[in-house]
Amino acid sequence: MPDPILPHSLNKPVCIVTGGSFGIGDAVCEKFSGKGYTVINLDIKANISQSNTIQWLECDVSVASEVDQAIQQTITKYGRVDCLVSNAGIHFSGNIEDTNEEDFERLFGLNVKGAIAATKAVLPQMKSQQNGVILYMASDQALIAKHNSFAYNMSKAALASMAKTTALDYAKYQIRANAICPGTIETPLYHKAINHYVAQSGANIDQVHAEEAALQPIGRLGQASEVAALTYFLASDEARFITGSLQVIDGGYTAQ
Repeated sequence: MPDPILPHSLNKPVCIVTGGSFGIGDAVCEKFSGKGYTVINLDIKANISQSNTIQWLECDVSVASEVDQAIQQTITKYGRVDCLVSNAGIHFSGNIEDTNEEDFERLFGLNVKGAIAATKAVLPQMKSQQNGVILYMASDQALIAKHNSFAYNMSKAALASMAKTTALDYAKYQIRANAICPGTIETPLYHKAINHYVAQSGANIDQVHAEEAALQPIGRLGQASEVAALTYFLASDEARFITGSLQVIDGGYTAQ
């Protein structure tokens, strides 16, 4: 049997975050929880240092049936879903020749198909509520290209497209959809990508980090907490006239 709906939970908005255990996802979970949301983190791995107010549900976001089951479980328990932050994603470095079919399918299975599954799962409840916010964690690569980023770039452009089409299709239900487009943010994903590059190239890791910071007009890398703050704003009533947009947070990188 599903857990009973807790009386105090009925008045608390519910936010579902995919890939919420680490990096930007973790910061988003902590932000929403601190603002009084019931937060459900769908991730294949738990973060033991995450606040105990955040509920982790083990879920492989690349498997649509697992995503649907976890979201339906959440809706059954709390009777509502106010915000979906589709954040789960992986990085892959390579040009079109370096990207084999298996790599492409793995990347799109999580970055894009996972977002589609989560969106489909929350929409019926949001439609019945006549209210809801869907936020896709895209990238500055939804707007620009970068070297050796064929598949990753395409996946983030797909999320930007999903934000626009979902915004138009579901505006009549008072459902808003936007894409957040972070630039270079200091997260475990960033460090993994840098470590991979250093291992392949033999470059000095400290120099690479310094060069990455220097590439940003503002002179430093972004922080996950800054992306989380923007995410929370877009979910709030203060942003109720913002939908179908690509919200860039990149220290000025794409303005160059």
